[in-house]
Amino acid sequence: MKKLLFLLFGLVSFFSFGQDIKISTKDNDLKLATIPYYSFGRGLGLTSPDSIFQLNIRFRMQNRVSYIDAEDETEVYDAQIRRLRLRFDGYVGNPKFLYAIQLSFAPGDVGVIEEGENINIIRDAVVFYRPNKNWSIAFGQTKLPGNRQRVNSSGALQLSDRTINNNRFNIDRDFGWQVYYLNERDNKFSYNIKTAITTGDGRNVTSEPDNGFALTGKLELFPLGSFSRDGTNFEGDIAREKTPKVLISGAFSTNHKARQTQGQLGADLFEKKDMQSVLLDGMVKYDGWAFMTAYMNRMSDDPIAFNPDDLTQFNYVFVGEGFDYQLSYLFLSNYEVIGRYSIQTVAEDIKAYTPDVKQYTIGLTKYFWEHAFKLQTEFSFDQFSYANGNTKNAWYARFQVEIGI
Repeated sequence: MKKLLFLLFGLVSFFSFGQDIKISTKDNDLKLATIPYYSFGRGLGLTSPDSIFQLNIRFRMQNRVSYIDAEDETEVYDAQIRRLRLRFDGYVGNPKFLYAIQLSFAPGDVGVIEEGENINIIRDAVVFYRPNKNWSIAFGQTKLPGNRQRVNSSGALQLSDRTINNNRFNIDRDFGWQVYYLNERDNKFSYNIKTAITTGDGRNVTSEPDNGFALTGKLELFPLGSFSRDGTNFEGDIAREKTPKVLISGAFSTNHKARQTQGQLGADLFEKKDMQSVLLDGMVKYDGWAFMTAYMNRMSDDPIAFNPDDLTQFNYVFVGEGFDYQLSYLFLSNYEVIGRYSIQTVAEDIKAYTPDVKQYTIGLTKYFWEHAFKLQTEFSFDQFSYANGNTKNAWYARFQVEIGI
């Protein structure tokens, strides 16, 4: 089955390579659908005199300070460089052959450095073949076509971080093949089809190879036509849509013999597990108003994994479901108010080990240069409900500066 799927991808690639359709390169903003990266400008671009190659350089950073107060714990301050990213993209030889590289350097991105383990500096390292404006074929490591908020750059968020459900239930970066068919039109019904065949192991994994794999498919519908300025790729109605725009999308991903508790993310499981994810999204924007909602679900028939050397030790696939709701309004002064509500419910198999969570968040953002330069403040309140009937509360206040090119 696996060999057949790779053969089909090869046939699609061969058919696409046979087409000879010109692509405009009048600017250096590639807008690669596989890894949308918000940019109000176009970064720093270089193109050779003979147009044989193009290089575009971008950076961004997020500096933040938080005050955190969790019940039964000491109040703390947390100050950190949350994200520091450097990206290169362009083409070599022919504008149809593209590349994108994204590196991360902040401690929160790289994670704990352990002896014998890979350092997680590489986020994206992917090569594209784009024969025309509709087809895009990618090979390498990059984001899977999952939940809308996760696919969007963290630099294009209205609040400082993605939802609690994105952190637990979403699929993430992976290595393999991706094929997109994009058919967005301004004021007519449009759609995108996105597929992927990947290892299922997540990013920068070079441990002992196995025969596990992940299959992902996503359908995006635009009943009223595409959003202005690729508006699905950033939160908030910065473009101030003149007519209502709507996105409805759904994705399904199955990860066979996954190594980690969240598929492409999480701690290593004591034994490999099969898991499936369902990801549904909705987005509406009009005249400064923006509304987003999402449903995420991860399933596994046998989520508990026992240590074969000590059956008293175990861990588990994080199974359950979550709902997110987010509403905002952008004033003409470029101040924006945001409200978000998230519900996270874990499956019965793991309810004894981890709580259900509700999170309430309000935020105020000031845009100086759209998402490329902004100040963000927010207040968030969490409610944890445990299987034994106990509850626990926590809250934080945060200030963050985002800047980039």
